[in-house]
Amino acid sequence: MTRLAANLSMLFTEHDFLDRFQAAADAGFHGVEYLFPYAHAPARLAEALEEAGVEQVLFNLPPGDWEAGERGLASLPGREAEFRDAVIEALRYAEHLGCPRVHAMAGLLPEGLDDRARDEAREAHHATYLENLRFAAGEAARTGRELLIEPINTRDMPGYFLSRQDQAVAVIEAVGADNLRLQFDLYHCQIMEGDLIRHLERLLPHLGHVQIAGVPERHEPDVGEVHYPAILERLEALGYGGWIGCEYRPAAATRDGLGWGQAYGLRP
Repeated sequence: MTRLAANLSMLFTEHDFLDRFQAAADAGFHGVEYLFPYAHAPARLAEALEEAGVEQVLFNLPPGDWEAGERGLASLPGREAEFRDAVIEALRYAEHLGCPRVHAMAGLLPEGLDDRARDEAREAHHATYLENLRFAAGEAARTGRELLIEPINTRDMPGYFLSRQDQAVAVIEAVGADNLRLQFDLYHCQIMEGDLIRHLERLLPHLGHVQIAGVPERHEPDVGEVHYPAILERLEALGYGGWIGCEYRPAAATRDGLGWGQAYGLRP
């Protein structure tokens, strides 16, 4: 059974944030995700979840200074203490919201480096990344939660440290934590690598969460170069029982573009 979660950072932006939970439920979603919860008290978010009757399935750790362009802390040398504080804060929210998984964004490599300096920076980021993820996975395990990492395409996010699926799998295997899983975003993978169904088949043992969006414009999943009905059918046949996060930007009003999801219980 395909379980769809609305990404409230992108969907239902016609509404104030706390009203998007009910809007998602009214449209047939049973789960929600979003980038960050930290602008709201956890008790208020828990109330919105309960009132709407939806599950919180995912959110991100604090990413550093998002408005200044930072995109995560997990691989940044010298920011380890800040990352550890971010882990504790995210897990505090996850406990309040009953959220079973959190995503640690890797962060950006420095800009303007020559090849040698860039290689050295990548080595330093890699070592920091592994150490930070070991800490975060250990803390998440104490409360029975999963930690996710996600390759993000370098067209939308230039310089992002983690951009390919094999790189993510190598990190997961190097960390060696059972609760460190892969957040597989088909939009990002199509841009970087393609061959989506074969990737999903190969990476199924590592999957902790899946996200979808149309490619290349990141609009509804029924627009663009990816045929999502075949992919969702294959995921179900493979036995994937997790959530499918709908992390796309509606081309117009959110409900106007939900026709693609009627086969999965959504209501335009």
